[in-house]
Amino acid sequence: MPAPLLSLPTCKARLAVNVAAWQQRSLRHQWSRYRGLQLQIRNGSPPDVTLSRGTCVWSLTKSWPRGLELSRGLHHTRRSTPLNNSAPVNSPPVYQMPTTGFLSYLPNSWVPYAELARLDKPAGTYYLFFPCLFSTLMAASYTHAPPLAALETSLLFFIGALIMRGAGCTINDLWDRNLDPHVARTRLRPLARGAVTPFNALTFTGFQLFAGLGLLLQFPTSCLYYGVPSLLLVATYPLAKRVTHYPQFVLGLAFSWGAFMGFPALGVDLLSDPTAAKAVMALYSSCVSWTVLYDMIYAHMDLKDDAKVGIKSIALRHEKETKAVLSGLAVVQTGLLATAGWMMSAGPVFIISTTASTAATLGLMIWKVRLKEVSNCWWWFKYGAWFTGGGISLGMIAEYVAQGNYENCEIEPPQSAWKELVLGYRSLPSG
Repeated sequence: MPAPLLSLPTCKARLAVNVAAWQQRSLRHQWSRYRGLQLQIRNGSPPDVTLSRGTCVWSLTKSWPRGLELSRGLHHTRRSTPLNNSAPVNSPPVYQMPTTGFLSYLPNSWVPYAELARLDKPAGTYYLFFPCLFSTLMAASYTHAPPLAALETSLLFFIGALIMRGAGCTINDLWDRNLDPHVARTRLRPLARGAVTPFNALTFTGFQLFAGLGLLLQFPTSCLYYGVPSLLLVATYPLAKRVTHYPQFVLGLAFSWGAFMGFPALGVDLLSDPTAAKAVMALYSSCVSWTVLYDMIYAHMDLKDDAKVGIKSIALRHEKETKAVLSGLAVVQTGLLATAGWMMSAGPVFIISTTASTAATLGLMIWKVRLKEVSNCWWWFKYGAWFTGGGISLGMIAEYVAQGNYENCEIEPPQSAWKELVLGYRSLPSG
């Protein structure tokens, strides 16, 4: 339901802009203050305007979560005369509270933080989770771990992916808070529109990292040594977008880190097991190639805006040969995935099912994606996680089932780091 329009005497906020001056100043982004209210002026005519005697008056509504904001969803008032003789300019986008999905059930004050963590866009969480799942399933086949142990480990990894992906997005938005207002797709993010202050976003990041640490303590102690270094990559990815045309490679190093985690989570010491270590490196490299591939498609959604504000990406660097680069990445990913299975002495079920599904789904995506259409790029990015990641996972599950012998687990499942800390504390001499 549209927000009620406040009367000018009630809100005592009235901003008059000379129309001639408005036409002459084609400023991309300008902030004006009137009676302590902060209003954003963008190119084109503002929404909900009335022209009278050469003056343009902006109507204001109650904003969410507090303060005043430009009217959202209200009908445009009739203009007595157009700003110019050309076709009317599109109004700048105005934020609207979510009316559907998970976020619509949250209190208003929580919604900006849920948006910071991208809870309304879970595709990134799935992409972060799949390398963890691949590693867990490969380790389960390698150790003949019981199905319950593999399932429990996978669920913990999914929760961890949800938390850490949110932390990574918040860090990214903190880095980009001055650039996001200039990009069409990101200008309404919480920090860009001023719904969350940088200090509150930084506090929220600390909360997420603390929650991630608590979850990491549920895994064996060795997982701490593998998991903590990934935070450096998470923090530096936004910087990479400013200094290199290949930030997707840095993102791949961070998003694929879960490939290292499944084996130690099920009790395999990678430092003392060269076979498992080689397989994990091949799997990790395969996931890095996959990340660069799907994020190159994702980067095409912001191609024009990135070029204007100085953000670098592999999509800008190889815009004219994108599909050739995507095809090469798909070949590399498929080959490295097959290499990981071969190093683990996996059977034909793994080799055929995983490599065939990977080649088929990636080939279909590269063939069908229309890189000039933002909505089409988003569709393939959103569902590509399930097409490719789901196919690989099903192939690994089939290999795990084909091997059997779950009762003869070769490695005793280790205790969690939290239990080791508690038991170590209890074993200390008293007095």
